[in-house]
Amino acid sequence: MKDKNQRNYLDFVPIKNPDIEYQTGDNGKVTVFIEWKGFYHRIAQKFFHRPRVSDIQLDDYGSFVWLAIDDNKDVHQLSKELDARFPNMEKSLSRLIKFLEILRDNHLIRWKGEK
Repeated sequence: MKDKNQRNYLDFVPIKNPDIEYQTGDNGKVTVFIEWKGFYHRIAQKFFHRPRVSDIQLDDYGSFVWLAIDDNKDVHQLSKELDARFPNMEKSLSRLIKFLEILRDNHLIRWKGEK
């Protein structure tokens, strides 16, 4: 019996967090900047010399997906675009879903309709 709460990721629409800044380099790769705020982060910055802003450079696949997210395309449309751009990629849909889950877990995106 199917679980009624089972998720169908193909229908989800990712939306970028407007607080996250990013830039695209000359090579087409995206660098995402994450600012560390809060009490514990300030302690780590002061005593352990942690940076206030981390820059994370995405690879070719991640950069393509990040730039393809336009707050209107669902995961199915993104997967079709990914397959067209990288035709030899193995398990592209599962890799895309895992990447989007990682982005969501790190508060870089959210799903449309989610609070």
